[in-house]
Amino acid sequence: MEPDSIATTITVNVKFNGVNIPVSISPNSTIKDLKSLLLPSTNVLPRGQKLIFKGKVLEDPVTLTASNLTNGSKLMLVASQGLYQGDGPILKKAHVVPKSRKDSRSGSSNDEKKIPIKNRMERWKATGVVALSESNLEAIPEEVWVCGSSARVLDCKTNSIKSVPVEIARLTSLEKLFMDSNEIEDESIKWEGLTTLKHITVLTLNYNNLTTLPSALGSLTSLKELHVSNNKLGGFPDEIEHLTKLEVLQANNNRISIISDTIGNCHSLVEVDLSSNFLSELPETFSSLNNLKALYLSNNAMKSLPSKLFKTCFQLSTLDLHNTEITIDLLRQFEGWDNFDERRRSKHQKQIDFRVGVSRDFDEGKWKFVIQCFGSDVWFE
Repeated sequence: MEPDSIATTITVNVKFNGVNIPVSISPNSTIKDLKSLLLPSTNVLPRGQKLIFKGKVLEDPVTLTASNLTNGSKLMLVASQGLYQGDGPILKKAHVVPKSRKDSRSGSSNDEKKIPIKNRMERWKATGVVALSESNLEAIPEEVWVCGSSARVLDCKTNSIKSVPVEIARLTSLEKLFMDSNEIEDESIKWEGLTTLKHITVLTLNYNNLTTLPSALGSLTSLKELHVSNNKLGGFPDEIEHLTKLEVLQANNNRISIISDTIGNCHSLVEVDLSSNFLSELPETFSSLNNLKALYLSNNAMKSLPSKLFKTCFQLSTLDLHNTEITIDLLRQFEGWDNFDERRRSKHQKQIDFRVGVSRDFDEGKWKFVIQCFGSDVWFE
């Protein structure tokens, strides 16, 4: 009779929000390791997870074997409120992010419909602004392309538009394109048309269904603002390095787990929002962003920062690390921390003194350092 083979992995079943999540893992792994594996499936930070097995809360440093977990064991996951990444906890039934559309029978969309096409086009050409937000559209109207070089702004926010066609290239003087809150997917943007727009400075694609951005993004070399929050992006192409005029990058509430080190070439960046993603670190090249003033990293699995961030980003005054693993004690070890601390304190001393003064009861080992965007004030949790 052959001896029993020793299993290298076991599968445990974790129930969360009505969904059963099977996880294959070594029995010698710790409960903390198990929590890390549950992050992509739940959007719940490991320190916000409470795993319960047979009525007992499992401890992080204990192995699965020591916790009596075997192949097929069933656990329950309870999430602490506020310790989420991305779009929050993944629920049993996925819902599209609600869009604040106005009723088609009222508001500006009704006014747009009352205007004859000819008159509407004349207004677009006269003002340079093609205003079609909240118009219950499923596609960009054909008459938009007739505006040609007279169109400077195309605003199609909050519709049900499914594509950005190649005809966008006909708007040769376009400077700003707003496509937030639509139903755009990766393959439905005709980048070969979009990248011909050499004057475009603002591109917003928030609240769509994007999972990737192509290398063609790097061709938009005049871009100053890129807004792609609340999609399902996993990262940026290396070609983002060509966006040397980019000042604002907002990519919060995605599924970004890694940032290309080529972002260090985007020397004009002033504001970067990467909050509510799956980041555990930033590339060291982030320290090359000498114009950076605001950096938002809340609700990530961040454990550290680029080593020279405070030393070389000498204009940085807004830093949000809420709901990360970074402690105030760790920050004090960074070179340039004292200068950074002195800089923002001297600018907003009154706000800081008030906020710290009313919150004196805390556990120093659990401090989470936050510098919020309004007033660059400081508070600890």
